[in-house]
Amino acid sequence: MSRELIAHNKPVFDQLHPRIYRAAVGLIAWFALMAWVLFDRSSDVSLSLMFVTVLFTVAIALPWTLSLVWKKFQMPHEGQAKPTSFHDWSDGDFAVWGARLRARDAAIDVLLPLVAVSLGLTAIGVVFVIVWAFAA
Repeated sequence: MSRELIAHNKPVFDQLHPRIYRAAVGLIAWFALMAWVLFDRSSDVSLSLMFVTVLFTVAIALPWTLSLVWKKFQMPHEGQAKPTSFHDWSDGDFAVWGARLRARDAAIDVLLPLVAVSLGLTAIGVVFVIVWAFAA
């Protein structure tokens, strides 16, 4: 174990890797799909599920559209950064409000709530379907 408080020669990133964004979108899509598959049992629920799906669609589409606009209208002196591999990104540090956090820990902090909600909804939905099947 190193006695140094700050690890030297580690790259510091200020943006999440694109794979983290893809995983987040996948988890949100999983949440919406499981909500429709497991809880759409009556016409009363369909309207609520539609609104939740629209909300998630807007929550995904708006930042994605803004990122496309940002990429298109970058200043000429900024240039395009060379894409970093996920392995290199995860070995580096992540800048958070003037502090540093390990990039792996930052990815976990971002994705853990989405994983918990998506898998929790799936588990509750499976129990709901089983109870509904035995009640009929």
